[in-house]
Amino acid sequence: MTDIFYYDDLTWPDVAKLPRDVPLVLPLGSLPDPERVAAQLGNPQRLGILPSIPYGWHGSDVEVPAPVLGAFVGNLLDSLRDDGFTRVYALTPQGIELGLGASQIRSRFQAPCSTPGLKPGTRNVEPGTSHVVLIPVGHTEQHGFHLPLNVDTLIIEAIAKGTVEAVPDQAVTLPVMPYGVSTHRQAFAGTLNAGGRAFEDFYGAVIDSLVARGFDRFYLMSGHGGNCSFFTTVVKYAGERHRRIFAATAWLYLSGPDGVAALEKYRRSKIGGMGHAGELETSLMLHLRPDLVDMSKVVDETDFVATPNYYMDWVEGGSLIANPPWDDDSQTGAYGAGSLATAENGRLWLEAAIAEKVVHVAEIHEQHRRREERRRAGYGLWGEN
Repeated sequence: MTDIFYYDDLTWPDVAKLPRDVPLVLPLGSLPDPERVAAQLGNPQRLGILPSIPYGWHGSDVEVPAPVLGAFVGNLLDSLRDDGFTRVYALTPQGIELGLGASQIRSRFQAPCSTPGLKPGTRNVEPGTSHVVLIPVGHTEQHGFHLPLNVDTLIIEAIAKGTVEAVPDQAVTLPVMPYGVSTHRQAFAGTLNAGGRAFEDFYGAVIDSLVARGFDRFYLMSGHGGNCSFFTTVVKYAGERHRRIFAATAWLYLSGPDGVAALEKYRRSKIGGMGHAGELETSLMLHLRPDLVDMSKVVDETDFVATPNYYMDWVEGGSLIANPPWDDDSQTGAYGAGSLATAENGRLWLEAAIAEKVVHVAEIHEQHRRREERRRAGYGLWGEN
């Protein structure tokens, strides 16, 4: 029988130890029976299953053009090849062609992931009563010795779900996307990269698809810092292409005044303790998924090469923006003081993050409503249309 493991539950040292000929499969849609995939691949001794892509193909809840999806998926597979893996595959539903050649295999047993509230054909109701569509995106990347690869995905998924539970009449959410952009992926094993341009094209197309169905308010929510600048580009393009929508994003979570205040109120580390796999993310994981955290392997690293205008913490400081090699500042993949994390602080910070997003949802509604009122009144150039 094939030993089946889930790639994103591993740490980066676990990935580094994997034989490079172990097959790795990236599914599109849900995967109810991995044993069938193993049989399709000849029942290998071991088989790794990567996180599923929940939408994007024809027949899923949100479709994008096949070449756009193909570029996104192809970059993810190339990340694995760059790490030396020789048997990597995208497992797709029947009838899908992504231009991936022998790297694409097809299965009859997959089903699209469920997207409550965003079923095909859904349209908005009267202006002012529509929902903000939350688009949560995490990542599959290294988080030091003590945390798994799915940290960013699990955290932003919990924040998005908590936001919808808090204001179900104001927001709906897409399923969390477990892949984003990592320009530092060469430093430590396990990290994938959808590629900046492919990422921007994909999410521009996601918004195009949703706008065509009548949605007009969007909040692109990232659990991974590497996504944020690309999300900014997406909302700029989308806002120009679709002039009657309001699309917004933000730097991660707990980055506004109330969020920063919550960090400062409970944190035990000094500045530099919350950069990556540090006190904050470790606390959140201790609250959400303690079974995936190994505190015996925590290594605190706070020796970032800091200057007054460039330093690392959760809300990155200083006026300089740069992207030096990750391994300049970390020997283990962590920036911060994970040893100071507690599950209770994780609970408090999750509540604060959800509260922050609830405020953002309300502001997106207000922005859209007030702008529509001006447009209908013929404000400025709108009066000439």
